[in-house]
Amino acid sequence: MDLANQTTPVEPCNDISLFPRVSKFQPFIDALERELTEAIRSRVSTIPQRGAAARVGILFSGGVDCITIAALLTRIWPRHEPIELFNVAFENPRQLKAHKTASAYDVPDRKTGRAGWLELCQMDPGRDWRFVEVDVPYDQVLEHKQHICQLLVPSDTVMDLSIGMAIWFASRGHGSLVEKDSGSRSPYVGQARVLLLGMGADEQLGGYSRHRAAWERGQWEDLGREIRVDVERIATRNLGRDDRIVSDNSKESRYPFLAANVVRLLSSTPLDRKMDMRYARGIGEKLLLRLLAYQLGLTNASTLAKRAIQFGARTAKMETGSTKGHTRLQ
Repeated sequence: MDLANQTTPVEPCNDISLFPRVSKFQPFIDALERELTEAIRSRVSTIPQRGAAARVGILFSGGVDCITIAALLTRIWPRHEPIELFNVAFENPRQLKAHKTASAYDVPDRKTGRAGWLELCQMDPGRDWRFVEVDVPYDQVLEHKQHICQLLVPSDTVMDLSIGMAIWFASRGHGSLVEKDSGSRSPYVGQARVLLLGMGADEQLGGYSRHRAAWERGQWEDLGREIRVDVERIATRNLGRDDRIVSDNSKESRYPFLAANVVRLLSSTPLDRKMDMRYARGIGEKLLLRLLAYQLGLTNASTLAKRAIQFGARTAKMETGSTKGHTRLQ
């Protein structure tokens, strides 16, 4: 990376539409669109037909990772086939006690999920986007908790359980299909046997709060070091756990952001083209991916701040607010 870029101050900017006008970004936006599209194509092209059943689904919070996958998928997927979007929300007793809400499932990821679904419907109105709301009562959490803990092994922290819980229920796909026009809901069980997940985007594009902390600690040098550590350990820290969780529901998880061609591209992309923590949350982290989402027409989703699944779906800290994510499970 050009050393000048490490020290040159930037003007505060909350308008992502201004960035594509800067020519230094465009080749990298186009390259990410090309390589990510190819990664998605290779992961869905061999899915066998199963009559009229949906063949592919996406774990869908409405965040920039999953909605970009959806926007690229719809360009290459057969026009007459549906795409399932699984959005999970949990009844959290601690949150319900602390905050009065109209619904136990009115969680952050439900709000962004619905908004993202409607944005996809506007972008591609001819597609059958099946938005499936997976609501998880607390008694189901208690019923399945021990089984999910067994699937996590050797992962064994409170954070692993919170993430694993969200992925397990979302990939199971037992929920309600929402009608776009009326908002009515009807019972629905997901049909897709292949699920696309957005894992890998945060590690490579600076999506975690620790990446911003690294920037504040030592700017580009510390940020680059933190990104390298995350990318190197993702296979041992995340993927085995997530594969075990999804496959328990007789589904197969596929990760476009971790395709070899995408990882190769992002590894060779200058750090300040991928992220820039001089800008505020919702802009600076995963900047390159946000620029791609904006280019695809996803103007709202492109500026959503990163929110971890365990907080967005409310699986974290169900009984007590004092438990730390790194605490070992009992």
